[in-house]
Amino acid sequence: FSKLTSLPYSWALQVMCASKFPIWPKVKAGETYYFCTCGRSTNQPWCDGKHAGTSFQPMAWKAEKDGAPKICQCKSTRTPPFCDNTHMKLLCSCCSGVSVKKGGLYEKIK
Repeated sequence: FSKLTSLPYSWALQVMCASKFPIWPKVKAGETYYFCTCGRSTNQPWCDGKHAGTSFQPMAWKAEKDGAPKICQCKSTRTPPFCDNTHMKLLCSCCSGVSVKKGGLYEKIK
């Protein structure tokens, strides 16, 4: 965690909004995917290791069937990796008190 000491502590605890909208990636049954929980990956919605130095870790998820599930990109879902529409609270700050842009850091909505 050497990066934690060189960056503001809050940065390591805040999630980055990868997008205010979900994504429907193609997945294959039986394959394991690593869901990005920090929002910093450039390979959304999957992890590319950019969580290093933060408090976040990728979440392993095994696809049960072939398809294109609705996957969260705002990173505040209560049902990861699936979107639960929490991103709707990010579209208008009047709904959540959170004003965030794509790529912006924020405290996860609870």
